[in-house]
Amino acid sequence: MTTTEPGALAERPPASAPGAPAAASGEESERIGATRWLILLGLITAAIMEVLDTTIVNVALPQMSGNLGATSQEISWVATGYILSNVVVLPMTAFFTERFGRRRYLTASIILFAVASFLCGTSHSLVELVIWRIVQGAGGAALLSTAQATIRQIFPREQQGMVQAVFLLGIIVAPTLGPTLGGWITDNYTWNWCFFINVPIAIASTFLVTTFLKDPPGQRRRQQIDWLGISLLTVGLGSLQYVLEEGNRDDWFNNRTILQLTILAGACLLTMLWWELSSRNKHPVVNFRVLKNSELAASIFLFVALGFGLYGGVFIFPLFTQNLLHFTPTETGLALMPGGIATAITALICGRLLNGARPLVDPRVLIGIGVAIFVWAMWDLGHLTTSAGEPDVRLALIIRGAGLGFLFTPINNVAYASLKPSEAQQASGLINLARQLGGSFGIAILATYLTVHSQYHRVDLLTNVYPGQRFMDERLQALTASLIAHGYGPDNAHRAALALLDQQVMRQATMLSYNDAWMLLLISFIAVSPAIFLLRKHGGRAGAPVDAH
Repeated sequence: MTTTEPGALAERPPASAPGAPAAASGEESERIGATRWLILLGLITAAIMEVLDTTIVNVALPQMSGNLGATSQEISWVATGYILSNVVVLPMTAFFTERFGRRRYLTASIILFAVASFLCGTSHSLVELVIWRIVQGAGGAALLSTAQATIRQIFPREQQGMVQAVFLLGIIVAPTLGPTLGGWITDNYTWNWCFFINVPIAIASTFLVTTFLKDPPGQRRRQQIDWLGISLLTVGLGSLQYVLEEGNRDDWFNNRTILQLTILAGACLLTMLWWELSSRNKHPVVNFRVLKNSELAASIFLFVALGFGLYGGVFIFPLFTQNLLHFTPTETGLALMPGGIATAITALICGRLLNGARPLVDPRVLIGIGVAIFVWAMWDLGHLTTSAGEPDVRLALIIRGAGLGFLFTPINNVAYASLKPSEAQQASGLINLARQLGGSFGIAILATYLTVHSQYHRVDLLTNVYPGQRFMDERLQALTASLIAHGYGPDNAHRAALALLDQQVMRQATMLSYNDAWMLLLISFIAVSPAIFLLRKHGGRAGAPVDAH
């Protein structure tokens, strides 16, 4: 009987000779099935490691700033450099996979990520740290898109619901758990260990991938390199990501550099889109033609919104709790943890419901439930007050986490359902790019939104705070009397009381702006929900061919 290497495309074996042991076929199938799960374990550990690094360092930035002698604006490039290079490489992962082979590219990316992580931890200057973070981000791109496409290719269709749900747990839960782990490491060790912990994980992942994953025959193709497409993509996405990361800090288009990079990004990306779709380009670095599939296009649109909600929520919640509720980084992370657990549970439930050749539930129904649950959570978070504590946000965060689990798994399942195996790699790069860009747009929009609405609410509240207004006079007199009782002179007490009153007004204005931000997330999900009607129900078909079936 002909056997196949795990992960390699199997040719149909010839009929067994008379009298051949019937158990041999079952044993071979069991061996290949076990190998697939070992490959999945290696890919999941790599994906968790990559996604975790997008959020784990955020809570350690103040400590890095002090140790490296950098300002808060300079140290932000530790996060910006990583995301920038990751976004640029993501859409090119399909090209690299075809050029070097799936196994080689994945292994090289994991090793590159591990080496860059170690060198980040040993960095002694800001420039050195940012350079290695950029290298780390470039290596991390394959740990998402190529890994996810590989899982789509090596598992049969009837197992995809559960398999993709298990893989997505890392992508969904890691950004939520990142602040918890980062806060604990920062409070108990040094920021260097935020990078060192990647090394043993990478070693385990490299062993599993190199040992068990094989390339299907004919996957590697030596073809002409689309240098123009690569150049336009790099400059366009790099400029766009810089604008999104630095725009709010530099006052957006009032800053000459931001304005110029916005024009450059628009020109490069539009030119790249034209060139990649041009009939003269025989080997495009990004095959946008896969977007002719309306379900994939709708799924990518929904993934932008999901990135907006996932990363946007993780961005504003720590700001809210630490600036207004005075949580420590560890307390903030622990408050997010129950939501991450809820996401894991609902994602696995969805995976079970969508498993098999004939899913138990229409994925569109699960997506609709997820949107409704997420909207409920945003409504609760949008009506908090400055007296809120951890018990007040716990239920809303759990509901939010449950909603994300109901969204990611079904949308991911629908996105790949009607694609050919050969299109999975290209689609995976675009899907992960959409999620990452959605997060970048979300952080940029919400940061600006908070700044503008804080000013708006402050002006609105100050219209009711003026001498002669009864409540204002009573509060001012009470504050002045309290300060005099603590040893202040009458004049100094009056000035200090006015300053305290101003702080209270600003605190209320900031609280209202955070409420508005949560409601903006609510509105954005309602606005994109009609895309659900572009999706179709899939089921009842035989499992598609896979690398080892």
